[in-house]
Amino acid sequence: MKENLLKEKSTKFAIRIINLYKYLRDCKKETILSKQILRSGTSIGANIREAIYAESHLDFIHKYSISQKECSETEYWLYLLQQTEYISDEQYESINTDCLEILKLLTATIVKLKNNGNAP
Repeated sequence: MKENLLKEKSTKFAIRIINLYKYLRDCKKETILSKQILRSGTSIGANIREAIYAESHLDFIHKYSISQKECSETEYWLYLLQQTEYISDEQYESINTDCLEILKLLTATIVKLKNNGNAP
């Protein structure tokens, strides 16, 4: 049940991203990158949820593909935040590990769906 796992992990990840946003905004006074990561990091789960009501198999794959792209974008913003020392290496490793796990699950699910032609 990768889909349920993705729903759960993307929701928990979105909560972590929201908390990171609040930390960056309130403690680090950073507003540009934090808004970018808030948008991309919460969009992952939103698109996974949208896929539940996809109009077709292709629409389902499309929603998951959007989530995959948003996850990759989030990984980029996390890297920039770490490289510019807005977040520590430890903070980066922790949240980026979650991001990469979701990205791998999304990629595997998309490949499987494209290969067997069935929506979950």
